Amino acid sequence: MGSPTEFSPTHVAPADGLQTWAEPDPARPTVRLDPLLPVRLVGTEGNWARIVCANGWSAWVDGRLLVTLPHRPPGTGQPLGTTEDPRPLLAALEHALADYRRLIDQYADGRIDLATYRARSRGLRLGAVLDGTEAWVLDLDHSRWYYSDGAQLQTYATVDPDRSAAAGDGQ
Repeated sequence: MGSPTEFSPTHVAPADGLQTWAEPDPARPTVRLDPLLPVRLVGTEGNWARIVCANGWSAWVDGRLLVTLPHRPPGTGQPLGTTEDPRPLLAALEHALADYRRLIDQYADGRIDLATYRARSRGLRLGAVLDGTEAWVLDLDHSRWYYSDGAQLQTYATVDPDRSAAAGDGQ
């Protein structure tokens, strides 16, 4: 693998993070990956997957739990849909992130309790991977991943809404 500036993610950690291991050995866990952290899959051994992070750090994970990122849409295929301007979806992403940041601040400062934090954060969902001029943005309100090259926003993949809702209900 080249320098960190050449990092190109293939997957992200699941929404609840992901345990790592120094070797493909369940008796030797190390640290936990952050939720939706972009990683690059570099090898597998059965269900074990060797990943590399943007900073060059490498570990083994349960490969069945990795979330595959969509790749750049092929030039010859027709996208599911195209919107000329990616800014409205990015604005919605910024708004959701700002709401979440506000809740974290309120909870960390003791202005709200854990039950209030959980109640107010329920339903807040977002996901984004930025890689240079390319972006993949998850819009669970519309059950889709969007791809943007900076000029256009294309629906790239649909998400199973039942599975997304179930993932958001775990407390």
